[in-house]
Amino acid sequence: MRIARAVRLTDEQRRTLEKWSRGRSTPVRAMERAKMVLMASQGMENEAIADALGTDSHTVSRWRGRFLQAGLAGLEKDAPRSGRKPALRNRVAQRIVERTTQTTPENATHWSVRTLAADMDLSRSMVHRVWMANGLKPHLIRTFKLSNDAHFVEKVQDVAGLYLNPPEHALVLSVDEKSQIQALDRTQPSLPIYPGRCGTMTHDYKRHGTTTLFAALEMAEGKLIGQCMSRHRHQEWIRFLRLIDEQTPEAFDLHLIVDNYSTHKHPQVQKWLRRHPRFHIHFIPTSSSWLNLIERWFRDLTEKRIRRGAFQSVPQLIETIMDYIAVHNENPRAFVWTAKVGDILEKVRRARAVLDNVSSE
Repeated sequence: MRIARAVRLTDEQRRTLEKWSRGRSTPVRAMERAKMVLMASQGMENEAIADALGTDSHTVSRWRGRFLQAGLAGLEKDAPRSGRKPALRNRVAQRIVERTTQTTPENATHWSVRTLAADMDLSRSMVHRVWMANGLKPHLIRTFKLSNDAHFVEKVQDVAGLYLNPPEHALVLSVDEKSQIQALDRTQPSLPIYPGRCGTMTHDYKRHGTTTLFAALEMAEGKLIGQCMSRHRHQEWIRFLRLIDEQTPEAFDLHLIVDNYSTHKHPQVQKWLRRHPRFHIHFIPTSSSWLNLIERWFRDLTEKRIRRGAFQSVPQLIETIMDYIAVHNENPRAFVWTAKVGDILEKVRRARAVLDNVSSE
């Protein structure tokens, strides 16, 4: 009886294969191949592996051999297959790509598989295969905005410098308001998740009012100071500054990173700041909310506690938000800024060059 060749893994190979075998984003084929090699490394024969995975021993033998010959790279791609090459697709692929990227249909903003296939008198499967091969997804779009702030470079250097090299005897706080948080109640009870079905909730809802969360994220430890208010005028902003003043040690200067909302620059706010010299305000560039790390915490709050919640009143919503803050502060986690100023400016430079090139065409 033939004995399968033994498979021995390095620590790095084992970690990678284990990641592939359980990764949600791993293709099914790669996941199955990783499991085959992991089982083979445990001394299992091809027949036993095939029985465990519901495949045949020839398949197991093939991928065992590919791994022994080429390592992890041997598992990532299928070997070239024999047979007739797709002559028609090779002839029309460039035309499909050009039509997809350089034109739009008469009555729509982008092509679909069906509309482009009909326009070019091709099959839908042909268009789909070319799109897949070239990474084209006309139905998807990403939003962006480049800042036109005249002092963009100086502000980026200032804020990123606070993240990367905070001053001594001072606290750096990322501060902002999350306004118009809605207390939404579903019109019918949501159904829970169970095997084979995701949780459900009605598409419609009842509105019970809104609140605004003022929040300050302390960058060193990740603790959060928060307060909900019904409005977000300069009066509420000053109230929140007083709360920050009360809940931080008096011996430390306070460096607050904020956006350019007019409330933050109100004359009454400026007057209050002059009476409290330990407060230092650092404005991010316009259209650059990504530079204010409190936005990352707001995203967690929305995804984990608000979006799928049901609230029958504003007080119930506020209680939920404050409970979330309290639990967060029991085991705070700091957000670590890693982007260097030079890398940020170079990325913006490239994006602006692309925009300028498009504008000139």
